[in-house]
Amino acid sequence: MTATKSTLTTPLFTTTDAAELYQVPNWSGGWFRVSDKGEMEVTPAPGLHAPLRAIVDEIVERGESLPVILRFPQVITGRVKHLNESFQNAITEYGYGNHYQGVFPIKVNQRRVVVESVAAAGYDYAHGLEAGSKAELALCLAQRMHPDALLCCNGFKDDGFIKLALWGRTLGKNVVITIEKFSELDRILKQARALGVKPAIGVRFKLHARGSGQWEESGGDQAKFGLNAYELLRVVERLKEEDMLDSLVMLHTHIGSQITDIRRVKVAVREATQTYAGMIAAGAKLKYLNVGGGLGVDYDGSKTTFYASMNYTVREYAADIVYTIQEVCKAREVPEPVIISESGRALTAHHAVLIMPVVDVTGPTRDLEDLAPASEDSHQIVKDMEEVLEKITLRNYRESYNDAVGDKQTLHNLFDLGYVTLMDRARGEALFNAILRRIAKLIQNEKYVPDELEDLQKVLADKFICNFSLFQSLPDNWAIQALFPIVPLDRLNEQPTRQATIVDITCDSDGKIDKFIDLRDVKSTLPLHEPGDRPYYLGTFLMGAYQDVLGSAHNLFGKVSEAHVTVKPGGKFHIDLFVRGQKARRMIESMGYEEPMLRDAIEDQADIAIKGGILTGEQENELLDDYGEELLGYTYLEYEEG
Repeated sequence: MTATKSTLTTPLFTTTDAAELYQVPNWSGGWFRVSDKGEMEVTPAPGLHAPLRAIVDEIVERGESLPVILRFPQVITGRVKHLNESFQNAITEYGYGNHYQGVFPIKVNQRRVVVESVAAAGYDYAHGLEAGSKAELALCLAQRMHPDALLCCNGFKDDGFIKLALWGRTLGKNVVITIEKFSELDRILKQARALGVKPAIGVRFKLHARGSGQWEESGGDQAKFGLNAYELLRVVERLKEEDMLDSLVMLHTHIGSQITDIRRVKVAVREATQTYAGMIAAGAKLKYLNVGGGLGVDYDGSKTTFYASMNYTVREYAADIVYTIQEVCKAREVPEPVIISESGRALTAHHAVLIMPVVDVTGPTRDLEDLAPASEDSHQIVKDMEEVLEKITLRNYRESYNDAVGDKQTLHNLFDLGYVTLMDRARGEALFNAILRRIAKLIQNEKYVPDELEDLQKVLADKFICNFSLFQSLPDNWAIQALFPIVPLDRLNEQPTRQATIVDITCDSDGKIDKFIDLRDVKSTLPLHEPGDRPYYLGTFLMGAYQDVLGSAHNLFGKVSEAHVTVKPGGKFHIDLFVRGQKARRMIESMGYEEPMLRDAIEDQADIAIKGGILTGEQENELLDDYGEELLGYTYLEYEEG
């Protein structure tokens, strides 16, 4: 892996500069930091810290292959504690007449370590779980939970789903079945009578208010789930007729995921509380008001309403919800309900880091010295470009740029016609890149940059090829242009000398990252160091929500290996569990193939090759051994690290 040296050096570059460059204090929430040694560290609790590079080095020393996801369950514990204590503090401050209970929607991340960490951390807070399918419900029922913790059953339901939820109540679980459409009510009543189990019913109301950001359309009048005001009152009347109105315990609302603007939260909570008060007036004896999900994560650290950010903190979120509910309940003279929220992203995003090894660097030709110098036989267009390069100044850089663009187009036209040699074309393209680099250096501190030169850094960017699949590990970046912080694991006391985009190892032109977080905008390149003899690793942070469970099998790249890490005092750590990523055989079998069939097909072809004199018997054995070894191998590139 090679990259040429840059003349851009800043001897005064410090770790403080690096933290600012990569916005670490703004997006990390205190869970990660740049150490004095120039390394990214995880900081899951006061006094605990460990360098990510050292963790990765130990994994490699064990003989394991990268890429790998580092999981820190202690971070999940900290996030659960922070959310619950934020609500408790707000309740105490305002003198609220009831309490808060959180619910974790496991659709955000169904991984065992995640669900069990949330359940364990939330036990003392009676923090519950939410299931949106039969499989998720089966998983949730097996978890050890506080007796008062809620197990909310959301989503569309058939008889089997409802029956399983009712059995959960016989196990002592506080299961609440949420009605998403009016016809589900009769299904619930029918199954409850058949089992002789009294149900606990919630009803989702379709708010008029909507959220903000990427998922704004998931709320409002056109939302996928929920009943309108008329249907809500019909549920109350129907349960009165059945003498089961006391089974209706929860009003559920939801305005969308990753809400960026706290004002939208307050508007929605006010509407939800007014609806709660109206149902109380209609005779319902509701216990819980569920304000749904939406608590955001500040992926870019800008603390704005930008779709990758949020303009509020967890404490502000809790305080505004508590205050708004209390205000409406006092005005309507109704009891203050138990407050429920279904935060998932905010609990899990921070705990996982994807480690991507850089395996190569490509980009525009940089060194003219690597090419033969122009000679008398060189085409005049190449000589013209050399003259442009020599005469660039701050006064004429725009004219020089236009000349260079025109000369390059002419160079390619002449090459197509056979008037320019391949060597002249190579030198001309290198000259064009040299002209752009010199212009970029000249204008880097200019207040005004012409429109045509705004993308200069992107044009000149290196491509850092990383051993990972975007479609498997960061599907939201590809599908909805979600932003994630990306930072080198070490060398953060050195000035980065490259502007780069990141490409994965899939055979797909979409397998690239060319948008990066920035405090004021979205950057098209990421500052990185020149890779040297020591492996260079990038960490992608805040990817513990959704990315784990949304990944695709594009190019048959499978699930990445993962390490579950506990941070110890004194900068130490322990890898509690290492789970190897999917093998090629498993990915192939998931597509309907069978390993014996594949092996037989290869052996048949080898036998034919032997008869044709192409292979020897010894070579056939070696071929079959190598084929079998690759079937059992990691789906990602396996290099000798270090």
